[in-house]
Amino acid sequence: MEGQELIIHTPQQAGLSLTARDLVGMGFRHRVALLTCFVAVLVGTAIAAVILPRYEAHTEILVVRQRVDPVVTAEAGNPMMSNDVITEDDMNTEVELIKSDDVLRPVVVKCGLDKKESTKWLFFPRKPEDAVAKALANLKGGLRVEPLPKTHVLKVTYPSTHPVEAAHVLEVLDQVYLDKHRELHHPPGQFAFFDQQTKQAMQDLQAAEAKLKAFPRSTGSANPSMGRDIALQKVNDFNFTLGTTRTDMAEAQERLIALEQMQKTTDPRQLAQEHKGEDIALKDMKSTLLNLELKRSDLASKYQPDYPPLVELEKEIAKTKETIAANQVVNDVTTDRNPTYQWLNDEQVKAKAQIKGDEARVQELESVINDTMDSVRKLDANSVDLQDLTRAMKTAEDNYLLYSHKREEARITDALDTTQILNVAIQEKPAVPRYPAQSNALFALLGTVLAVTLSSGLVFAMERFDASFRTPMEVESVLNLPVLAAVPGRNGNGFHANGNGSRNGHQILPKEVIR
Repeated sequence: MEGQELIIHTPQQAGLSLTARDLVGMGFRHRVALLTCFVAVLVGTAIAAVILPRYEAHTEILVVRQRVDPVVTAEAGNPMMSNDVITEDDMNTEVELIKSDDVLRPVVVKCGLDKKESTKWLFFPRKPEDAVAKALANLKGGLRVEPLPKTHVLKVTYPSTHPVEAAHVLEVLDQVYLDKHRELHHPPGQFAFFDQQTKQAMQDLQAAEAKLKAFPRSTGSANPSMGRDIALQKVNDFNFTLGTTRTDMAEAQERLIALEQMQKTTDPRQLAQEHKGEDIALKDMKSTLLNLELKRSDLASKYQPDYPPLVELEKEIAKTKETIAANQVVNDVTTDRNPTYQWLNDEQVKAKAQIKGDEARVQELESVINDTMDSVRKLDANSVDLQDLTRAMKTAEDNYLLYSHKREEARITDALDTTQILNVAIQEKPAVPRYPAQSNALFALLGTVLAVTLSSGLVFAMERFDASFRTPMEVESVLNLPVLAAVPGRNGNGFHANGNGSRNGHQILPKEVIR
């Protein structure tokens, strides 16, 4: 067998299947280690159950709609939150609020849980912030918050090795949670804010009233709108009078033109008295003519027509006739001023005077209308300013009333917060637990399971690192050589390898070695 190298493989490497007999065999081969581990784990579990009992304290929080809060808006009338239905979202919101860092961190600090974390490390103590973070993580991991089915109640459970500490942590948690709930749903400082805004609104209102009171003294009009309306009415009256005056003036101008035309065709004087008669000289001349005709008759009866005295007499008769014909009638006429002409003249004077008066009246009315319109525009601007002042005072008054109303609501809300009137309530306060949360039977069961698991693991580990053959089948399977003979060991417990192909004095001889 010299020069023959022995190759050792485990059953796992050879792919052997384990039976119940093999498992029992493993236990018997390593019974000392198996029993030692099993008993040690049981004893340790028993010691842990006695030394480190876990006490669980719990508290219950009722989520209700006991209080209706107004919504803070800029409206005078606030909508009210009248919904009293508690939804699953509301319950989950409260659960997350309880488990938030803002709630649990003050609990850690107030209960001193960070001090316990810092004392766990004697040689390498943690920083304060690291201790707080670790204690916060432990608190989150141990704290259980669960809504009770078909209720509006949240059950909060906290386990601890000290019953007083478990109850104290939940007491502090309840108080911090209520404070946080009040802070979130009713932010502090509302009353102070609305009180400041009310005072400022009061000052603005007083300033607006002072400006409104000073307005009549500065403008000279207490009611510019009424003054503007009156002035506009006067402007309308003036415009009507101006139109009438211009109509009268145009009528007077047309009348004057007509009178001038009539005056041109009217005699300024008229016949007052007329006397028709013959003149004495004319009568004498007719008498002379009669005498001359008588004398011509006498001479014509006596003399020839060419008789010179007769010719002279004829000439004298003809001349007398001519003279009589030229001064046949003498009229005695008396004239006087024509009243029509005088009336036309007077009417022209009146028309001209009326036109002059109307022109002056038109100019004056236009000037008055312009001045009145300037006053209207000024009054209209003053009316706009007055409306702005009135609107500013009304706005300031509305703001003052609004903020006064809001301040009273905030005061009531703060008063309700002071008296702890919230939409959540502590239904059951935490009490110091009298008995541990876990039972001894459960602890024994868990210890037994843990002991069996660890002991089995230890046996399998030892078997894993045990490089020996136990049956001829293992030799044939590992070395791929037929076994001709197997010599039992002295203790009858199988084969234990010793490096030269033998185990505890038993040798396994392969066929090639015998040959």
